[in-house]
Amino acid sequence: MTEQSSGSAGERARWRRYLADERAEAAVYRELAARRDGEEREILLALAAAEGRHEAHWLALLGGDDAGTPRADVRTRMLTALARRFGSIFVLALAQRAEARSPYANDPDATAAMAADERIHGEVVRGLASRGRRRLAGSFRAAVFGANDGLVSNLALVLGIGATGVPAAVVLFTGIAGLLAGALSMGAGEYVSVRSQRELLEASAPDPTAREALPDLDIDANELALVYRARGMGEQEAIEHAALVVARVHAAEQTAPPTESLAIVHHDDEAIGTGLSAAVSSFLFFASGALIPVLPYLFGLTGAAAIVTATVLVGIALLATGATVGLLSGASPLKRALRQLAIGLGAAAVTYLLGLAFGTTIA
Repeated sequence: MTEQSSGSAGERARWRRYLADERAEAAVYRELAARRDGEEREILLALAAAEGRHEAHWLALLGGDDAGTPRADVRTRMLTALARRFGSIFVLALAQRAEARSPYANDPDATAAMAADERIHGEVVRGLASRGRRRLAGSFRAAVFGANDGLVSNLALVLGIGATGVPAAVVLFTGIAGLLAGALSMGAGEYVSVRSQRELLEASAPDPTAREALPDLDIDANELALVYRARGMGEQEAIEHAALVVARVHAAEQTAPPTESLAIVHHDDEAIGTGLSAAVSSFLFFASGALIPVLPYLFGLTGAAAIVTATVLVGIALLATGATVGLLSGASPLKRALRQLAIGLGAAAVTYLLGLAFGTTIA
């Protein structure tokens, strides 16, 4: 055993645990890279290589003896399994949280470079995850909002009507009516909202044909600077940027048509989504959420049994949607799930109490 590998039993156990985690994390990135191409694949393979360097550090401390290395922790093993099967945005979001929990900053046997690596890895994974979030942001926002609204609004409607003491058939048909009305309203609203947002952005985008005027601009009295100032640049920065653009155009006009853009801000249409996809997602997810409070009445339950069952089912669904949002945002799934549950059941409780009061008044 080398001098470097001499350590207490507790230290060697800790080194082996780190060794197992580094190997598992490298496997996660390799599995994700296998499902991607281009720049994202290169970035993920570079992360795997960095984890390999960390693995070599702990192996060196152990004198090359990796016998008795335990399995990686549960979170890392779960990440590996998810990456192998799905390679999805959920895995990157979980990996982001895993990198943020690195203990190296406070471990005397980890180098400062390793601790810095882990912090930067978290930002790299955050960047990769943000690409996936942008790709699904529009439809996902509509889907989550639709499902949550369907759960909460129809549970509140069913509980409020049920608390008045009307027959179960009335509650059932009220819930179905609420489902259809809400789903159609949500779908139409999302379509109009997203289409309007896209149209506003399109109206603000630079005219692509305006760049044809660039070769004829006076290089000394550069009107282009006014364009950049109007789009948010400071005066001096706009003058310098415009001069650079005009110089490039004049230098290249003999060999190629002008390709410079007047835009300085890129609006990511992927993050907005399309009107149709947002409308369909919102309609389907609102309907699926709104169906859950109605299920007990569809299966013949009545009275308190139907109310309790509907509340429990909706509570489970609210926990699931909250945890999903937490995972994708890189935040605590438990906190988001509990927040969603508290808000949803709180709204339903208010309408139930109002239904009780209204039913008592009528009686």
